[in-house]
Amino acid sequence: GPVSAKAPASFTAYPQARKRGSGGGLADVPFGHKRWTTSIDGPVVLLVTLLCAFTRLYQIGKRSKVTWDESHFGKFGAYYINRTFYSDVHPPLAKMLIGLSELLAGHNGTFRFKEDYPEYVNYVFMRCFTAMFGIALAPLAYVACLQLGMRRQACALASLFVVLDNALCVMSRFILLDEPLLCFTALSLCGVAGFQNSRHQPFSTRWWRWLILTGAGLGCVVSSKWVGLFAIALVGLYTVEDLLRMYAARVPMHRLGRHFSARATCLIAVPLVIYALCFRMHFAILSRSGPGDATMPPAFQARLRGSRLRNQPFDVMFGSTLNIRSMSPGSGLLHSHSHNYPDGSQQQQITCYGHKDKNNDWVIIKPVGQEYNYTTEPLAPIRNGDTVRLLHRSTGAILHSHSKFNAPVTTSDLEVTCYGKRKWKDKNNDWRIEIVREDSAKADGQLHAITTQFRLRHKATGCLLSSAAVKLPAWGFRQTEVTCARGGSDTATPVLWVVERHINSRVPSTDMRPMIKSSFVRDFVRLNIEMARSNNALVPDRDKYNHLESDPWTWPFLIYPMRMLGSWKKNDIKYYEIGNPLLWWSATFVCFLYPLQLIYYYVQNQRRIPNAWAPGEELYFWNAGKLLWFGWALHYFPFFLMGRVTYIHHYLPALYFSLLLLAFEIDHCSRRLLGTRLQRAVFLFWASAVAAAFYWFSPFTFGYVGEATDLKHRQWLSTWNIYKDSNAL
Repeated sequence: GPVSAKAPASFTAYPQARKRGSGGGLADVPFGHKRWTTSIDGPVVLLVTLLCAFTRLYQIGKRSKVTWDESHFGKFGAYYINRTFYSDVHPPLAKMLIGLSELLAGHNGTFRFKEDYPEYVNYVFMRCFTAMFGIALAPLAYVACLQLGMRRQACALASLFVVLDNALCVMSRFILLDEPLLCFTALSLCGVAGFQNSRHQPFSTRWWRWLILTGAGLGCVVSSKWVGLFAIALVGLYTVEDLLRMYAARVPMHRLGRHFSARATCLIAVPLVIYALCFRMHFAILSRSGPGDATMPPAFQARLRGSRLRNQPFDVMFGSTLNIRSMSPGSGLLHSHSHNYPDGSQQQQITCYGHKDKNNDWVIIKPVGQEYNYTTEPLAPIRNGDTVRLLHRSTGAILHSHSKFNAPVTTSDLEVTCYGKRKWKDKNNDWRIEIVREDSAKADGQLHAITTQFRLRHKATGCLLSSAAVKLPAWGFRQTEVTCARGGSDTATPVLWVVERHINSRVPSTDMRPMIKSSFVRDFVRLNIEMARSNNALVPDRDKYNHLESDPWTWPFLIYPMRMLGSWKKNDIKYYEIGNPLLWWSATFVCFLYPLQLIYYYVQNQRRIPNAWAPGEELYFWNAGKLLWFGWALHYFPFFLMGRVTYIHHYLPALYFSLLLLAFEIDHCSRRLLGTRLQRAVFLFWASAVAAAFYWFSPFTFGYVGEATDLKHRQWLSTWNIYKDSNAL
């Protein structure tokens, strides 16, 4: 029937529980509903937190050398202290936190994070700061499991699993991004579990608190690494299911609209605001020119202190030396070098190159027949529609195209080369300036540095100089292909160019900042595009063995643990990223078991087979298990679709969910199959066995000095390269 316009007085967001046999449906009263009790939960959480702190902080400064990716992320933290702009594939939040740790440690930003830590760098404090995020995983695991409705002994067991996994532990002991990522992932899970536990009290203070916490966690996790998008997907799927369930329960539309608006605000708007604010802070702090300048448009670079683009001539004249940048993200500066195409015309190559180089210098001159003295005659500005030639300063050749040969990679376009001499009367060297957009207040039809976007149209063929971020093969040094496009949009970014740097001793330089229109949104979008492009460029070389890399299918089975340093000699302090095998293999088993259980219970329910479900237990099994299982699946299976290089530490967020699912399954199975005494024995057995396995592999976690062969008895699989790397050549 139609949805009623007014809810009855006894209405709740969800239907009341129905007893088994009253219709075969699932009861909607939370099974094992738990609320925080300080006298009970406080001491347990304190105990597991202290135990976690011990495992993360014990001998954390043992190795006084820069270890593994500390060389990257420690350096990025130093950039924030120096306020120098850099580029990276990850969002900035976790790196800003590392920068904060360096600031608190008294680092002055001069150490480049190579080799040994000097005395003036308090690396122990910096590692301890990062370890705090790893320590937080244990109490967050306990609270999340409590909110999911698990018994307290299962909550304690789950947090103990997090404490006693060697891989989670060893990754907490260095200056890396993984622990902030894991901490915010755990915070998001804790938030959505608490929100689910509060669903029978909609719009209460407690309900709002958990919903806002979930949104804040999602904003922080996606601002640390884009892997956080998987956590957003998990919460998004849960939210869709939640709203559909309310719709099926005939919730009035006005009330359903309130639920939707609340979730949209807290789970979409709040994460977006946090994500944007992190980039706003990133841009505000990094105000000096640095190694990442070239990834951003010239207008952004010119605003950085110390940038060579900040002061230069504004009006471009004939005879000026130019660096010309493509507006297509990932392309770079127009470039040539003394190497020829292997096929086609076999003339000198034209590419786009992303770094500063003398081969990026071009002199803009008049075509042959228009005599002009560039040093004595009055300055001649370049206007819209002017015919020009571009002389490559290093080789003396001219920018050239022709209709005889197609481009080497994008074969639908024409080839662009460097060919001919300054005095040659070759019409294929002539290009027409077509101004498309002027971003300064001086819209006078002239070509200006940085602010004028323009096209270069080949006069003989009518095609447009284009760079679409397509990479050339090895013979082109993997630089970006430049073509002459015969079709497509005349305003698409591949055919738009801008003068990035202008040199002319006859034209006075000016401060470019007043000429430039600042746009945070434009810079924000551009940097995210560059991050995505850089991420996609991290592809593995399948012809070359790398002991750090591993394929996703190997992760749940712990087939290829990872040496965290290149040197594995006797006197080296060795760290080995190996998980607790008992936990990893058991967690993998229950991840495959859970969907089979759902199928079994569904069939059992449909066939009306009697079972021992307590009231609400079926729904509890789905509500609690779905968040943990889908959390594991969404953080694991997408890696099979990625072309980028992968490492075993990419599995750690998925592992976190699987460890909690393992505790959930132990609780579920023991409760259904065993008596009270045997249940306690099972929990004690798991705690003892996991602790023993952690201790057995702890030399790799806390740093081992000595011959690796002394630990050969800990090699349970032949693929583990504990003392011998059988895959190395």
